[in-house]
Amino acid sequence: QVQLVESGGGLVQAGGSLRLSCAASGRTISSYTMAWFRQAPGKEREFVAAITRSGGYPSYADSVKGRFTISRDNAKNMVYLHMNSLKPEDTAVYICAARIDYRLRVEGASYDYWGQGTQVTVSS
Repeated sequence: QVQLVESGGGLVQAGGSLRLSCAASGRTISSYTMAWFRQAPGKEREFVAAITRSGGYPSYADSVKGRFTISRDNAKNMVYLHMNSLKPEDTAVYICAARIDYRLRVEGASYDYWGQGTQVTVSS
């Protein structure tokens, strides 16, 4: 069993930056695909970014491409999402997810473990 706990959310002004962290425990996640999803009130959960076990071939939603960067530190069992040039439309609960299979997927149904989420609010 893997537990995922996000942190780093908060209130920032448009154009600002924020780094989210996801701490994994219970098992080593070095061989897992890791991802970030987000969900805004009244909206469906959407894919944000994902990263393979070695950190290569990251994938991003078009809405965040060029602004967000996903990274991981397998030695620390951590994954991060660095967000730059934040926009009000980025406001959402950001959720960390882990997929046991090493192959990257953007569908939430493909992920096996989920965190509780951390709130990100971007003011205009």
